Amino acid sequence: MTAMPATLNERVLVLNRGYAAIRVVSVREAFLLLFREVAEVISVNRGRYEIFDINSWLEISDLQRMYERGDHDWIRCARQHVAAPRIIRIHSNNRQPDYHVKLNRRNLFARDGNRCQYCGKRFPISELSIDHVLPQSRGGEHTWQNLVCSCVACNSRKGSRTPLQAGMSLVREPRQPRKSPDRLLRLRRRQYEAWKVFLNEAYWTVELHD
Repeated sequence: MTAMPATLNERVLVLNRGYAAIRVVSVREAFLLLFREVAEVISVNRGRYEIFDINSWLEISDLQRMYERGDHDWIRCARQHVAAPRIIRIHSNNRQPDYHVKLNRRNLFARDGNRCQYCGKRFPISELSIDHVLPQSRGGEHTWQNLVCSCVACNSRKGSRTPLQAGMSLVREPRQPRKSPDRLLRLRRRQYEAWKVFLNEAYWTVELHD
């Protein structure tokens, strides 16, 4: 299977078994899940939602190419063109792929909104540091729950103490963020119209359960 890199990097919405939106992956990753038979394609055709496994999705490719050429992005295989899916649903009872937001400086600053988690003020990135709530010298781990953005003044004041020992408190409890798929959308594109039904506020304000 070959395609222009841009097509393989386009976005695919992932639903869980209960049809709740849980993640966005690339077309390349979506096909890996489909060929591993842990996911199926959810296709929208004139307002109707249809389900295809990878074999049936490949089988209808010629018809899609004939009648829906402009509705899809296409991947060229050895014998045919295959439409890139826009929505897939995880259906396997096996362990689902582990999707976690990477713990890095950019994501940490984004989670805290470039705001010091002790004084609550917003600072340029150059004036922020990363603080271990429970200092590493006291066994503190390098985790989402123990790392926060801190301004230079608050970091210096806290030192190697806990917030309680330093007479300080956190603006909010640090947690691992959930990346919202709707932030990655370009819904003006016709191919993403089908996502809208799965992307209402309830998906992002309640905890997801398998």
